[in-house]
Amino acid sequence: MIKVENLEKNFGTKRAVAGVTFSVERGEILGFLGPNGAGKSTTMRMITGFIPPTGGKVSVGGHDMTDDPIPAKKLIGYLPENAPSYNDMTVYGFLAFCAELRGLHGDDRKKAVHRAVEMCFLEPVMYQSVDTLSKGYRHRTCLAQSILHDPQVLILDEPTDGLDPNQKHEARQLIRRMGEKKAIIFSTHILEEVEAICSRAIIIDRGRIVANGTPQELKQRSELAGAVSIRVVGVAAEAVKTRLAAIAGARKATIIREDGNYVWARAYPAEGSVNGTLARGVAEVCVKEGWKFEELHTEEGRLDEVFRSITWSETGKKEGK
Repeated sequence: MIKVENLEKNFGTKRAVAGVTFSVERGEILGFLGPNGAGKSTTMRMITGFIPPTGGKVSVGGHDMTDDPIPAKKLIGYLPENAPSYNDMTVYGFLAFCAELRGLHGDDRKKAVHRAVEMCFLEPVMYQSVDTLSKGYRHRTCLAQSILHDPQVLILDEPTDGLDPNQKHEARQLIRRMGEKKAIIFSTHILEEVEAICSRAIIIDRGRIVANGTPQELKQRSELAGAVSIRVVGVAAEAVKTRLAAIAGARKATIIREDGNYVWARAYPAEGSVNGTLARGVAEVCVKEGWKFEELHTEEGRLDEVFRSITWSETGKKEGK
């Protein structure tokens, strides 16, 4: 549904996007991640045809966004960052106006507005003017306009920005449901959303893609992935560290913290270590040494750690650190 090839964007001498290539199929939800200024919003604006690329190509539903933009744009629902709205309109009036711009009239327009209001939980404020809305309801109103025409493609820039925890949950559920039949790209700074919603994630930094995979695949790049954490009682920390580091299949061991008689420690797997081997090795050491342990578990890996390590290392490379 979405195909991006060698996309580039320059603003004067600044290159904001540098050779980005990826695709999104129907039924796929792609999380678009990156630090501030990485080129996320610029890429999304080029995909929607809001700004032209300096180089490269975007096609949506088989239509080239530069050569055949109207059929491509008809397929897209777009929630931009800091989405604008008309403050003097009611929520219903604003959505009805947007539906008319999308070519919906009469009963079709009315049905589309009521469907969007219901999907975005806007019934309590439907006849309030936009300028009286909270930030959360205003953002949901702008999300509603993006789905009025039941688009096949959704481009959502920070769709849960400004929402309270309950509203965030509702928005995530909505995106997940729509993602069963649509192709969706959404940017976010909330990494738990990526794990909760996305079938795939891309990390972009300095205008380039630096990681692309499922959330589970990306988490496997974490130093914590496969590490075994343990809490023991009545054993010296240094003895725990030394013994864990000597286990076959362990790359190193660290002490996480000490508190009274308790020691929290972690063993990290060596490269190529088979899943489960390290955990068995740690358990066997505990039994052999007669350690009393109250906790032992294998770490899954953390997406936020992967994000930091990738974007930090890429920034360091660019700056020659």
